[in-house]
Amino acid sequence: MLANFKDHIKQHFPTLFEENILIACSGGLDSMTLVDLCQKLNLNIALAHCNFCLRANESDAEEAFVLSFAKENDINVYSKKFDTQLLLQNSKQSLQMLARELRYNWFYSLLELHQFDRILTAHHADDNLETFFINLARGSGIDGLIGIPKQNGAVSRPLLPFSRQVLLDYAKKNQIQWKQDSSNTSLKYQRNQLRQQLIPVFKELYPKVLEALATTQTNLKASKVLLENHIQDITKRIVFKSEKAETHYDISALKSLTSAKLYLFPLFNRFGFSDWDELYALMDAQSGKKILSKTHTLLKDRDFLILSDNKLSDSVNLQIKSNDKTFFLDGLGCNLKIENTDKVGKNHQNTAFLDADKLHFPLQLRNWRAGDYFYPKGMRGKKKIGKFFKDEKLSTIEKSRALLLCSDSQVVWVIGRRQDSRFVPDKNSISICKISLQYATD
Repeated sequence: MLANFKDHIKQHFPTLFEENILIACSGGLDSMTLVDLCQKLNLNIALAHCNFCLRANESDAEEAFVLSFAKENDINVYSKKFDTQLLLQNSKQSLQMLARELRYNWFYSLLELHQFDRILTAHHADDNLETFFINLARGSGIDGLIGIPKQNGAVSRPLLPFSRQVLLDYAKKNQIQWKQDSSNTSLKYQRNQLRQQLIPVFKELYPKVLEALATTQTNLKASKVLLENHIQDITKRIVFKSEKAETHYDISALKSLTSAKLYLFPLFNRFGFSDWDELYALMDAQSGKKILSKTHTLLKDRDFLILSDNKLSDSVNLQIKSNDKTFFLDGLGCNLKIENTDKVGKNHQNTAFLDADKLHFPLQLRNWRAGDYFYPKGMRGKKKIGKFFKDEKLSTIEKSRALLLCSDSQVVWVIGRRQDSRFVPDKNSISICKISLQYATD
């Protein structure tokens, strides 16, 4: 086991020998075996133990065990208690999902605070098999069936090739001590049902199931790469416009694909959308119909499906107290720069030249509202902002993110689209104010 583990580390995680490592240590068989293996390889390790306070004295005994072990072996250890039941009352998550979020958030905070290079967890081949069956039962796509990744950000799982039986044999042979978690025997948890009722029968029928699963998942990973390459090519054909705020997918181009419905899942699943039927129905829905994921919105707007990031939809209301300032506009993904200049330069979509004497600071940068109007440069008379957007054929999402720069209550500039003619410099203007949008590529 030790020799195989060392070879595995050299091949797949060679930098571990030079890194500062934080091991997630519950005190159970798996994590204590991982700690022992890392010790024998002389890796630079520290331990992190979570006490979720769910099993009274047993939880505290596990914490005390890990702390005592670390002290005896001169290993740095971090331990944290969570009032999990109280947190669960205010959460919509399951107990398992909440505990996972608490655990990893704390691990990453330790990583940053103490300059660790990597977090190791003790997931092994049997965990991977259980995850495969859970995701299979949920109707997962390729990502779910591929199983637990050996590397996910700063988290590495070096025990994935090894079965629980191999770990158990090694632990007994090397007289490793560990604590048994009584909750692992409870059948109220789905994973325990699989572990105790299905997996043993499956292994009896198919003794080589773990080796077979490894082969299957290798094949699935290869299929995923091929699919991702194909989807990249398809995306180039169906995306009409793409920018920071949103991406427009041409519905007619989508429908022209052979078996168009089958493309919807790989195209939009990474944005949190997983219902093929709902996605397919959206293409024929009325304009304005939208579906939401946790992170994105997908809107039907005339001939397009418009994908937008929910994080970019916050309202804007900024006071700009003086010129010669630069402000970052998160919704537009660029800087707004205000500066004095001695002449009027060439106007374009991202730049406005204004008569500085007509501006009254503080200027206001805000979202547009129904009833707003301005006097568009190059047009006669005033026009409602909403009518201007309609004539410009802006999408619903584009309109929701449109920003106005105002002086007192007057619109100075519909940002990035049209100036107000009342503030345009003329031959009598003494000082000029230049306002520009500056993108990273400018």
